[in-house]
Amino acid sequence: MSLPVQRASIAAWDDEAHVAENRRLYREKFERVVPVLRQAFDLAVPEASFYIWLKVPDGDDLAFTQKLWREAAVQVLPGRFFARDTADGNPGRGYVRIALVAPLEDCLEGARRMVELFRRRDA
Repeated sequence: MSLPVQRASIAAWDDEAHVAENRRLYREKFERVVPVLRQAFDLAVPEASFYIWLKVPDGDDLAFTQKLWREAAVQVLPGRFFARDTADGNPGRGYVRIALVAPLEDCLEGARRMVELFRRRDA
């Protein structure tokens, strides 16, 4: 690699401003989205992540995921997809993983739709 390319690479890799900005954006998403979801759901929020684990009310993570997509246009993934079956079961079963990777307003809208759908179901 030529010296000018090496110097440009060093400058690019030494710039941590984008990392600080991404951390700020994710922190804001968690601060705003988690309280909305907690109105209707039990959650597990890992200390350092971009996702939330939501406990599915009836335990069927696959059916819950499909219902969210079909009836509220909200896309999450069944927790069982992130673990494997063992003799003790699948530790992801009964949860969905919500990745907060979309813009803040989209994440908030998705959380509101989830809460509304759950409340309609219980009404």
